[in-house]
Amino acid sequence: MVGFSTSSSSAIALFFNICVIIVIIAAAEAQTPTPAADPCSLKSNSSCNECLQNVACLWCSSTQQCIDYPVKNILPPSSVCPLSDARWGVCWVNFQILIITMSVLAGVIIIAILICCFCCCKCERIGNKREDAQVERQTRARKARQKARKTEIQLRHDEIRQKYGIAKENPYARMDDH
Repeated sequence: MVGFSTSSSSAIALFFNICVIIVIIAAAEAQTPTPAADPCSLKSNSSCNECLQNVACLWCSSTQQCIDYPVKNILPPSSVCPLSDARWGVCWVNFQILIITMSVLAGVIIIAILICCFCCCKCERIGNKREDAQVERQTRARKARQKARKTEIQLRHDEIRQKYGIAKENPYARMDDH
């Protein structure tokens, strides 16, 4: 190669080889057929465990039918299978019990979250009341010290006025030159 060093040409060749290998692997994966899922209707009149090995299947215990789960609906309609007879995921839990259990668990979780929020807000308010009371005590103490200092300074000024004879009987009277 003209203008390239041997290290850069070997790096280009390595990059080209890696790209070719990736293309070959991708083509091989695209050609490998994926096993087709058995339709649920083929497992009818078998057992619940065999039917529920495929998560797309619903077992109706009253009719002993394995049917495709109606994914358009959240719950299977009663025309397909009554909720008390429908099994999905595991054979020992029917949809009716599953709905009741999930509703109770959701309610408990929501109540627990609300209680936690209430407790956090209440504790925060109690903390603020304590902090407010402490700030109020500090403010009162500061004002008392300020008032004592002001009184002390006023007394000192009055002593100085008396010492030099400029004390007034009435602090609001005009100062005269006589």
